[in-house]
Amino acid sequence: MRIALGTIPFGTAVDEETSFAILDRFVEGGGTILDTANNYPFWLDGATGDESEATIGRWLASRRDRDAVVISTKCGARPSVPGARTLDAAEGLSAGVVRAAIEGSLRRLGTDHVDVYWAHIDDRTTPLEETVAAFDEVVRAGKAREIGASNHATWRLERARALAAARGGTRYGHVQLRHSYLRPRPGVRLPEGGHTLVTKELLDYVRSEGDLKLWVYSSLLAGAYTAKPLPEHYDHPGTTRRLAVLDEVAGEIGATRNQVVLAWLRAQDILPIVGVSSVAQLEEVMADVKLDDDLLSRLDAPV
Repeated sequence: MRIALGTIPFGTAVDEETSFAILDRFVEGGGTILDTANNYPFWLDGATGDESEATIGRWLASRRDRDAVVISTKCGARPSVPGARTLDAAEGLSAGVVRAAIEGSLRRLGTDHVDVYWAHIDDRTTPLEETVAAFDEVVRAGKAREIGASNHATWRLERARALAAARGGTRYGHVQLRHSYLRPRPGVRLPEGGHTLVTKELLDYVRSEGDLKLWVYSSLLAGAYTAKPLPEHYDHPGTTRRLAVLDEVAGEIGATRNQVVLAWLRAQDILPIVGVSSVAQLEEVMADVKLDDDLLSRLDAPV
């Protein structure tokens, strides 16, 4: 199954029993990749940021099959001030933070390693050389198999990879940004703090490098394709045209909007991260919908 299961609400908005049921069904259906972070969901009242990782950890302990899943987690955006609800107090990516954060994640997850370890947000206050060396140290210690950069500008990603290569260290092999079929109005400031959009430059860079995997979050716009009104920043003529084609294609192949969007992303070798709050929602996104070249061309035609 070529999706990653987003786990932000596990242990908070989605209770533990439901979270376990979703995780069980995901693995049963062939899913393997779980995406979390050391700060999910710190922005909710009463939450600390431990909840998602800790819920996955308890599920892993109860199922006793760590090798059945690929665990992706992140550091850098956890509040350094208890009770903070914005990224203004983010912990950053200093060597000390990266070392301490991986230990905290491993403890909550109940494992000795993660499969992909991410720099969650960029940190312009810490020398990039220091961050690159710290992530390499985590890999060399066997605490992470691979590393990635989330919410980084393309030039920062390239510079970090070049620095790692120059010192013979581990390069970021994954990049994670916000992306979906519908596009926000050009130049808009997203209301979600820290979200960084995929750009044409980033897509070109990923295709050119050959050793980078692109993961995308908000792939289904938090339910806005079907269940919620689209956010105001998607209110422009391009959205109207794209939705019309999306509905045509979905009707022709007997799929939902969500399924077509996920198939469109996968056809570009992009890994969508999909969050669900029920097993029923999971069943929809697990469907193996494929798009032929003609359908892909029609979906890509609107501007």
